[in-house]
Amino acid sequence: MPLGAVNYLFIALGAAVLALSYAVMYIEKEVDGFFALGIAPFTLVGAYLWILFAIFWRGKKKQNV
Repeated sequence: MPLGAVNYLFIALGAAVLALSYAVMYIEKEVDGFFALGIAPFTLVGAYLWILFAIFWRGKKKQNV
């Protein structure tokens, strides 16, 4: 399996942050609002980068001696 359970957990966390950010922008309903201009760009870019990290991340492999 290419992705493990931890990867899917990280992807779900990133998707939740994305959904929350878009939901707060929708609730604010202002194009020039504080969240839309000040916080949302950082949370959205961070969440997309987190999802990319979750896809490519591999846990430490157990070494059999």
